[in-house]
Amino acid sequence: MDNEKTKIIFIHGNGGSTVNDNWFPYVKIKLEKLGLNVIAQTFPDNKLAREQYWIPFLKNELKADENTILIGHSSGAVASMRFAEKNKILGSVLVGVSYTDLDNEDEKLSGYFNSPWNWKEIKNNQKWIIQFASSDDPYIPIEEPRLVHKKLNTDYFEYKDQGHFGWNPVKLEFPEIIEEINNKISK
Repeated sequence: MDNEKTKIIFIHGNGGSTVNDNWFPYVKIKLEKLGLNVIAQTFPDNKLAREQYWIPFLKNELKADENTILIGHSSGAVASMRFAEKNKILGSVLVGVSYTDLDNEDEKLSGYFNSPWNWKEIKNNQKWIIQFASSDDPYIPIEEPRLVHKKLNTDYFEYKDQGHFGWNPVKLEFPEIIEEINNKISK
């Protein structure tokens, strides 16, 4: 694979999150050392992370395409799946993903859950999907990521002690992401 063509875009979560939070800076440095172009830009509307702003931003501003790997955390992982429904990408990393609004008002306002998921297109529009989940996530019941894994046949890694992969507990390093992406792009 041609690393110079491969672009990685970070998609942070909602609630005012940014690409400077948690493990994003660590992952960015490590992926750049592999020769990858990493785009770490805070998305507009980062409080609510609404689909109507994020999907066009990914497509039109950040130019996500078939050479792009999306790394999404929480609402960013949900955005990654919605983007892949209608757009070809190289692959994605879903961290702390859900497929329902979890009966949360902000998630309901995001717009991501207003239509049924097209699991087939999400899967067919990319070469691979890596997923990380934790059974002690205080925000996302483990049944949510397990169903995403089942529907998308992801490379699935489930932990018991990672919380929401950044909050509860704080997570500043994420070497597993580097290892898994390196495995995919080295093939």
